[in-house]
Formats: sequence, C-alpha cells, structure tokens
Amino acid sequence: MRLLLICVFISVTCTNISAQVFFKTEYFGTSKYQVTEGDSSQTIGNSKGSAMVYQGGINIPLSMKLNEKNRPTMWSISGGGAYVKLNNRNFTEPLVINEILNLGLSLNYQRPLNDRWSLKAGIGGGIFMPSTKLSQIRYKNTLASASVVFIRHLRPNLDLGGGLAINNSFGFPMLFPAFYLNWTTSGRYSVHISLKDGLEMSAGYNVNKNLRLSFVTEINGQMALLEQEGKDKIFTHQYVVLGLRPEIKIGKRVSIPLTFGLNATRTAQITNRSLKTIFQDKGYSFKASAYASAGLQIGF
Repeated sequence: MRLLLICVFISVTCTNISAQVFFKTEYFGTSKYQVTEGDSSQTIGNSKGSAMVYQGGINIPLSMKLNEKNRPTMWSISGGGAYVKLNNRNFTEPLVINEILNLGLSLNYQRPLNDRWSLKAGIGGGIFMPSTKLSQIRYKNTLASASVVFIRHLRPNLDLGGGLAINNSFGFPMLFPAFYLNWTTSGRYSVHISLKDGLEMSAGYNVNKNLRLSFVTEINGQMALLEQEGKDKIFTHQYVVLGLRPEIKIGKRVSIPLTFGLNATRTAQITNRSLKTIFQDKGYSFKASAYASAGLQIGF
C-alpha cells in the first residue's frame, strides 16, 4: 500500500489530450485509530479521527500532433495540489499530524513508437508539507521525480505498460518500477479500470446523456515529509474508497461526480524515511467510516 502511494506521486504522466481542470472535496467520517501487526489489530485507547481532503489540478497541452490512428505526439504541463485537514482526537502520543499540504508540477511527453507501442515520460517535483506555512519550506520537504513508461496497445480499449521511475522519497535517488493500465468498455453499460495516478475501478450505467451511475473503488492518498525527534520522517495518508457515484454531465465539457459510500481503511502513520519501512509488518490506520465526495471537471 505504501509503495503504491509513492508511485502515485512519482509517476505523474499526462493522459488527456485536451486541457482540463478538476476540483474535488472528500469527507471521511469519524472512526477509531488502530495498530495492525501481522494478522491482529488493536484499538489504541480512545484515539479517533475524521478528515477533509481538498484537491485540484490542471492539465495544459503545450503542443500536439495526431497520427493516422489518432494517437498523439504531445508535450504538456500538469499541476496539482491537495490540502488535508485531519480532525484527530484523544491522542496521547505523536502518531499523527493535523494537516497536509501537497503541491506539484510536472512536464510530460508522450508519442507513439509504432502501431502497437507508445512512450510516456515525465519529469517534475513537488512540496509535501505538514503545515500550510510556506515560509517553513525546506529542502527536506521537496521531492523530484522522473519516469519513463512503455505502453502496449493490446486492444483499442486496453493499454498495458511498464517502465521505471526515479525519485528521492527516501532521501536519496532510487529507482522504482512504474506501471500503467487503462481498460475501458463503452455503451449503456461500461467498465473502466485505470492505474495511472492511483487506482480507479468503476462499473457504470448511462441513464441518459446527462446522468451516469457507477459503483467505484479507488485508492488515493497524500503524504508529508517532516522531522521528528531529529530524524527525517514520512507521514502517509492513504485510503481505499467504495461507493456509488452519480455523475451529472452538463454539455460536453462539464461533469459533476458525487460519491457516497464507505472508506474501507485509512492509513495514517509516521515512519522513518528509509527503504526498510516499506517491508515492515506494523501499520497504523483509522477503521472504516462513512465517505462522501463532490467534484467538478471542466474540459476545454
């Protein structure tokens, strides 16, 4: 789970050939805090919490050329940000933080290599803060990344790829595997599975041209780089969401997705900024809780 979150932040690649802006607000209901080690879990005292997440992003193509198969050769720039407010209660130890600020910018390139293969590459950086005080930004709060992914077009509606990404999540440059998956079926009933900037799976029904209903599963998250007791740390906030999503479409370019459901688990923990923490058997998280979100997507 933690490795997936790292890949979310280091493998940002453009997937839309048109300019797009999105905003999203997420609510996580109150639930108890627990520690899991092996197959057993235990609640930590009366510690509990809820959260609000505010996200936004923009993608702007800088240049684009389509080939005979309608595949683009394109340069684009993407920017995004997230603010998380954690309402933590009854904590007697510094196991969590109260807020997160993430800001990122990337330059992306994609092109077809032949009829079956395409290339996606990106380079960028971001700020991952445990507060909103920009005056407190230090080098240790920043990450730089680059990635290259080769994508195989298996079918007109199925793309699968892999490659490498490099970043300094653990304080030094390190290579990670990067994965890409995009599968979509169309029609009145449709299925969409995407592993690009997180994991998203949906099965939906197009009621009419203005309304679509879907069952969705998503994995997403944020993180903060901080110092605690003189040591470099990472605070991970990652969640798994299951829900029903009505999506209201206004014209061809505007949509409003609303989601109501369950936050199955919400990881919230501070770990050392070292590679071995990926493989540790002990983790801290909030239990399942109610979940709701509202978004706005605008294409240009």
